[in-house]
Amino acid sequence: MKTFLLTLALTASTSLWAQSEQAIITIQANQPRQTISKHIYGHFAEHLGRCIYDGFWVDPNMNVPKDGRIRMDIVNALRDISVPNLRWPGGCYADEYQWRDGIGDPAKRPVTLNSHWGGVTEDNSFGTDEFMKLCKLLGCEPYLSANMGTSTPKDLRDWIEYLNFSGKTHLTQLREQNGHKEPYGVSFFGIGNESWGCGGNMTPEYYAEQYRVFQEYARNYSNHPIKKIASGPNSADYNWMEVCLKKIPSYALWGISLHYYTIATGNWGQKGSSTQFDEKEYFGGVKNALYMETLVKNYSAMMNKYDPEEKIALVVDEWGIWTDVEPGTNPGFLYQQNTLRDALIAASTLNIFNNHSNRVRMANLAQAINVLQALILTDKDKMLLTPTYHIFKMYKVHQEANLLESSVSVNDYQYGNESIPGVNVSASKDENGKIHVSVVNLNPKKAVPANVILNGYNAKQIKGEVLTSASYTDYNSFDKPDKIAMKEYKDFKKESNGNISMKLPPLSIVTLEIQSVSYTHLTLPTNSLV
Repeated sequence: MKTFLLTLALTASTSLWAQSEQAIITIQANQPRQTISKHIYGHFAEHLGRCIYDGFWVDPNMNVPKDGRIRMDIVNALRDISVPNLRWPGGCYADEYQWRDGIGDPAKRPVTLNSHWGGVTEDNSFGTDEFMKLCKLLGCEPYLSANMGTSTPKDLRDWIEYLNFSGKTHLTQLREQNGHKEPYGVSFFGIGNESWGCGGNMTPEYYAEQYRVFQEYARNYSNHPIKKIASGPNSADYNWMEVCLKKIPSYALWGISLHYYTIATGNWGQKGSSTQFDEKEYFGGVKNALYMETLVKNYSAMMNKYDPEEKIALVVDEWGIWTDVEPGTNPGFLYQQNTLRDALIAASTLNIFNNHSNRVRMANLAQAINVLQALILTDKDKMLLTPTYHIFKMYKVHQEANLLESSVSVNDYQYGNESIPGVNVSASKDENGKIHVSVVNLNPKKAVPANVILNGYNAKQIKGEVLTSASYTDYNSFDKPDKIAMKEYKDFKKESNGNISMKLPPLSIVTLEIQSVSYTHLTLPTNSLV
């Protein structure tokens, strides 16, 4: 009898443990909300380290597929994740960049100093027309960061005329001489970059007044309307945002930027290794990454005071994890490896952006190639795709789909005296009625059973993909470029009540594609603000 009671008690205890550990994910499948702008999935290519030169733009003699000097295996990889926009030429570099240095005969372009990043010189062989060609090959929109720090409103006006005007002027004749008779039709212009820091060390009051002047000359030519983006705050600088919203007329803003980098250690002077870290530092990294949600919520609330109709976009045009550079590399080149931890950070951040896509309508991961949280790393003719790249490939299904409201109930992931949500999620419905649910399990030690409740949707066909590995320090190397890659996910089951039960491995990102029994073709509302 004692044995039976003990067994019963143990069974009950196990059952309670399992219940407490289960994630309950609820999706309001029949209540589609705003469109998740594809521009949330944008990227960034600064004249920094080996992002442009020896990244996108290579030596003519390098034995790789090329279009001119543009490296095509990189282009094809980025096309495969549907890159919607690319930000250029900076970053800090933008506020020293003179666009006229990068047009015309490459042999006659001036050699200039990149004083921000490594103190190197560059020949300006990659300039405006080369960037436009790159964007055309990628099938993406250009996002230009205009020089406010060391330039004038006239320089911006002239650049836009060169790019967008269809009539005959000196500048459009220059463009034609450079091989481009038709205008490029560029929409996205950032006016200044980090104007509180490397872009001029301005006060918010001074910046707002300067912005008003510069934007006046960022004019529309030949039916190519400009989307003007102000240089917004760094991290939690709420005063900067409020001053800009107060002093800049709303009609002069398409969007305002936010920059926030994840520092795992919380110490800018010692950011920590990209590959050698313990659970304390892992926890610090994912915890600090999740702070993005606090920032987005707080800035959205502030913007609602001045823009209750949500016409102004919050543009997170620099984000990602920033670690110490790889040993033996130029400290000004910001080259770092990319681990499973970084993929988990990317997925969690994209979930945040998706869930707040009423305000966040554009974002740019820093940076595309060989810099910070890169999608692609190169070593001469070798190229590898990082774990972060695979996240963008998994998540491209959310681009231009309608957000579905979702919620998660689950135990926190605890480390020491601190805790964070162990599971996060976003979900969307595409124009064909398919639902995609992306789920992240941040816990490094526990698989998490999950029950997905689809309110208002009858699942018929389900398939999934997963990205995971044994350790948060795992990464793809040139010797093992496929150590971390997407795999088919099968650890799920459709229950009789229509719910989906699944098991999330430790340190994993799972995306489910769910098809209903029958559906009618939906015409989804488009976001008129993008």
